[in-house]
Amino acid sequence: MNKRENRKERNSRRPTEVTLSTTVFVSILTLVVGYGIGLNWDNIWTSFKPYLGFKNDASDTLNLSSVQNLYNVLKENYDGDIDKNELIIGAKKGMVEALGDEYTQYMDSAEASDYKSALEGDIEEAGVGISFAKRENYVRVIRTLPDNPARKAGVLAGDIIYAINDEEVWNLDTDVIGQKLRGEAGSEVKLTVVRNNKKIDFTLMREEINNVSADIVYEDNIAILSVYRFSKDTGTLVRKLANEAKGKNISGIIVDLRGNGGGYVNAARDMLGLWIDGENVVTQKSRTFGESRTIAPRGEAILKDMKTVVLINNGTASASEIVAGALKDYEKATIVGEKSYGKGVVQTMLSVDGANLLKVTTAHWYTPKGSTINKTGIEPDFVVERTYEQINKDEDPQLNKARELLK
Repeated sequence: MNKRENRKERNSRRPTEVTLSTTVFVSILTLVVGYGIGLNWDNIWTSFKPYLGFKNDASDTLNLSSVQNLYNVLKENYDGDIDKNELIIGAKKGMVEALGDEYTQYMDSAEASDYKSALEGDIEEAGVGISFAKRENYVRVIRTLPDNPARKAGVLAGDIIYAINDEEVWNLDTDVIGQKLRGEAGSEVKLTVVRNNKKIDFTLMREEINNVSADIVYEDNIAILSVYRFSKDTGTLVRKLANEAKGKNISGIIVDLRGNGGGYVNAARDMLGLWIDGENVVTQKSRTFGESRTIAPRGEAILKDMKTVVLINNGTASASEIVAGALKDYEKATIVGEKSYGKGVVQTMLSVDGANLLKVTTAHWYTPKGSTINKTGIEPDFVVERTYEQINKDEDPQLNKARELLK
């Protein structure tokens, strides 16, 4: 091999050696620069947005300097221990509460877990068999469940839940009260209620509670379908019960949505598919996301020609109002009872800060004919009241009216 060939061989190898070392250097440099950009992306993006045609909106940024100043004053003057994490959680909850929307809520990880469990009905703890809701600024017993501790002890519908284990809870949210009433089966809980302006104490032993989302009973040729909440599987369960009822050659069906506080819209849509075939069942309007419609399933309306009466009261809310409103608009059912609660808002659950949860109002619901649900509720075709006294005596004029309409 002559000198020229040796030189050519060395020259042919040199670019490969240089490329490899350059690649390693560039990779390290890219990693460092990328890490720096990642850490400072918000500042970099804010600086470059104007050059890319975007405008910086100072109103989108919260000035939290006053919050920091308040913390500094607290730290210098408060005579006690300060838990920074608790202050931060409190500040977040306060920010959400300041919106003035009773349905938008920030939950820590424990609260989020309890909320999801209650929605699905898969609460592992035992309970006392009370259905309750906020009425007239207090949390009141709506009904007690048969053969459960509360009813056996004498707790009545209309009682104000005042204290649990001597801790006042009358001004707390229903989710918090529910959590305090639940516990290990066989354990005791002291419940204090207010009835006729007098406090009454009950010592209750927690028991396992049957917590199905729907069930059905039959009276002669009439089916009474009770739907207690809309869990993920409620649509499937209700369809199974409807097929069972259809097989019994019933002449009419009563759908009891009283006290149903709602749940998953998809479950309500699936249930509506029993009466409404492939039509819009609810319209969703949002300033942020625009307008959309929820369509009932096609080819599954096995009850479309069935005489139907729907029972509602002021505890009928959210997804259950969607069901009542759609059946009323399409004239598939007669509505009996009292005006529903009027919760016509779309709640989106967003994970924030790890396991914490933001339940936020993102849109509003309207019936198929365009009637608003929020704060107006669903008006019954036949107004029939049912007092707490009647509930406690197992008298049910609303159900009696429904039976009459199906004769």
